[in-house]
Amino acid sequence: MSGPLADVLVVDLSRALAGPHATMMLGDLGARVIKVETPNGGDDTRGWGPPFVGEPDARQSTYFLSANRNKESIALDLKDDHDRELMLRLVDRADVVVENFRTGVLERLGLGIEVLQERNPRLVVLSITGFGHDGPEGGRAGYDQIAQGEAGLMSLTGSGPTDPQRVGVPIADLLAGMYGAYGVVAALHERHRTGQGTVVRTSLLASVVGVHAFQGTRWTVAGEVGRAGGNHHPSIAPYGLFHCRDGSVQIALGSEGLWRRFCAGFGLDPDTDGLATNGERVGARDRLIEVVEGAFAEWDSEALLARLADVGVPAGKVRTLDEVYAWDQTISQGLLVDVEHSTLGTITLPGPPLRFFAADGDEVTRRDHDAPPALDEHGGSVRAWLEGA
Repeated sequence: MSGPLADVLVVDLSRALAGPHATMMLGDLGARVIKVETPNGGDDTRGWGPPFVGEPDARQSTYFLSANRNKESIALDLKDDHDRELMLRLVDRADVVVENFRTGVLERLGLGIEVLQERNPRLVVLSITGFGHDGPEGGRAGYDQIAQGEAGLMSLTGSGPTDPQRVGVPIADLLAGMYGAYGVVAALHERHRTGQGTVVRTSLLASVVGVHAFQGTRWTVAGEVGRAGGNHHPSIAPYGLFHCRDGSVQIALGSEGLWRRFCAGFGLDPDTDGLATNGERVGARDRLIEVVEGAFAEWDSEALLARLADVGVPAGKVRTLDEVYAWDQTISQGLLVDVEHSTLGTITLPGPPLRFFAADGDEVTRRDHDAPPALDEHGGSVRAWLEGA
């Protein structure tokens, strides 16, 4: 293994997405991640599809492939005494255990956090739930779309207040995984100072509330409840999607200087009554959209984007995912990785979003990524490793 966490062993008891995303992030950073799955079917996401790829007797879910690179898989029945003992032997060697069971499940299996930390006092445990471990709804099951709604995100997303929409990816799960990995790295750093492990807890609810950003303080400080407003920013204007002759472009004018630059480039008066300041433009959004789209009406999108670049206004197109992955800029950032899968052969995956550089400027980003494992693909080697320990 290579990477900043190359000396860390993670035992991944999680399934679906929040926990697996956290452990994939740790694996991307070089940690050895051993994924413990149920013998009968494994991680739930192995069955989430279509799309599935591969031969019928070894088909793979692309959903599973999205969250499980850089891991080994061992199938253990945690209700079986022998397998539970193997699990505890993994805990003895681990630096981190990650779980996202409903509250109380690990205790019923004889694998509660007190048991784990008694065996290994240096163990860091990451525990992810839907709505928190305590509180009046602490035991409630959590799924991404439910959490997006309950945590207010859907009320901010959509064409308008009566059109709540979920985000197009399972963002609550992904954010919980990201916060969880961030917490694990902090706990490992603290362990160097104290010699003791700790428990890190987060939830889908917490992860979404944690990114409310200005929409949160808009309510807690100003007493305003944010609502969905389509493709335009609630506090900055013009900032959003605008139509032109053959489609649309997006612009982001985050300062008065940019507004004046934009107006100069398209023959508009920046001091037009009622549009001279950002606050006025936000308050007259419908009128502003008419002005901007009137200026864009004779432009095709590609020529318009070129003009905006010449003027020095931040702008962009709305790409489909196939366009994103074919884009030279995406490729240049290492955001695609090729891996050798045990049944699919060479496949391409979206890659890690972090890059690392040494003091001399040489890039030291990990490049040797492993494909997501087949169920119990590493069961024999992990058992042999434990037997030899």
